[in-house]
Amino acid sequence: MRNWLVVLCPCAVGVALHLWLLLGGPGRHPAGPLAFFTQWELKRYDVIVGVLSARHNHELRNVIRNTWFKHLKQHPALSTRVLVKFIIGAHGCGVPVEDREDPYSCKLLNITNPVLNQEIEAFNLPEDTPSVLSEDRIVSVNFRVLYPIVITSLGVFYDADGVGFQRNITVKLYQAEQEEALFSARFSPPSCGVQVNRLWYKPVEQFILPETGEGSWPHEFTDGVEGIAGGFIYTIQEGDALLQSLHTRPERFVTHLKNLEEEDALLKEESSAYDDIVFVDIVDTYRNVPAKLLNFYRWTVESANFDLLLKTDDDCYVNLEAVFNRIMHKKLDRPNIWWGNFRLNWAVDRTGKWQELEYPSPAYPAFACGSGYVISKDIVQWLASNSERLKTYQGEDVSMGIWMAAIGPKRYQDSLWLCEKTCETGMLSSPQYSPQELTELWRVKELCGDPCRCEER
Repeated sequence: MRNWLVVLCPCAVGVALHLWLLLGGPGRHPAGPLAFFTQWELKRYDVIVGVLSARHNHELRNVIRNTWFKHLKQHPALSTRVLVKFIIGAHGCGVPVEDREDPYSCKLLNITNPVLNQEIEAFNLPEDTPSVLSEDRIVSVNFRVLYPIVITSLGVFYDADGVGFQRNITVKLYQAEQEEALFSARFSPPSCGVQVNRLWYKPVEQFILPETGEGSWPHEFTDGVEGIAGGFIYTIQEGDALLQSLHTRPERFVTHLKNLEEEDALLKEESSAYDDIVFVDIVDTYRNVPAKLLNFYRWTVESANFDLLLKTDDDCYVNLEAVFNRIMHKKLDRPNIWWGNFRLNWAVDRTGKWQELEYPSPAYPAFACGSGYVISKDIVQWLASNSERLKTYQGEDVSMGIWMAAIGPKRYQDSLWLCEKTCETGMLSSPQYSPQELTELWRVKELCGDPCRCEER
């Protein structure tokens, strides 16, 4: 027995040394558990399809499993050439929607002791602020509206030495991205308003400023305007409702956390039943979708060998057969490829769901609309290897455009990746459908070969 051990031990050492050399020797760290297998040992696919999906969208995922995904698995030529995975954040947001700063993030609305039934100054000037602002100085003001307020007065900082205004000044309040003022107040020598804490105020018609998240006094509106620091006075709208909401917050948190536990259990059951979900280490909110995508790119590189990756959303109709036919016809199975329907010179939104405050330019680089696009493996590898350094922006589609602007892949424009909810013969994808609408589209396609028109057989 000892003789056998003497023979086997050098063999074991040889195998270990061989694996060590395959992995690149010292100093190389595998990307994940599957990195211990060489690339040729990973199962190979022509295309990996990543479907971005929210945790609670069980019905949409089941519709996909019963329509184009089911058709794919039953297809004699494509079933082994395509891998489809739903991309889901592993963690639900622990803050109830009612208690978040906005419905798109997971930030707690941090209001604890609101001042009710009295007017509040939005901005205060420190005592060490120069008493005179030169007329060519521009002052920018950034602010957040986390709960609706009622603006009652507009104000201006003006060094009048206690004798009132020596000239006419007009203060205007703009909503971000709008060219027309919501309202204004005019200060003049005979009508200077009331001075409160170094600002002069005049009442305006009461205006409700809704919860808008972050905002600012845009530079384009102050460009060329005399250097005046403005402000406003407000009251909290429906303060009693706010107090009631804060009072019942603990109960909501208990219920919400219980619902999250139930959701986790359902997702675990769903994943075990279908084996088509990739859980990425992200809190599943809209603002985190770009990070979800980067995590999925990293997973694909670690887990499979492939040529192309198709990204789509769970509310999209997708015709994978048409996608494959077009890949072959256009010879798109090559490196450095980005194939989609691209938006060009798309203006950056500063408010609302697509509010972007991190990207400074007025327009985004070219980006593919979200119903679907295809990228080659080398691009996926670049994104995966740089995933921890790439900055994420407000949406995954515009984030992708900004990232791709850094490497300049070959873009192939194709209008059959539809950007809006509409139906066109020959379309590759179309977005924003309900589960019932997706089911009907596929029923018509199966019946007549075209989801957009059908003569009943």
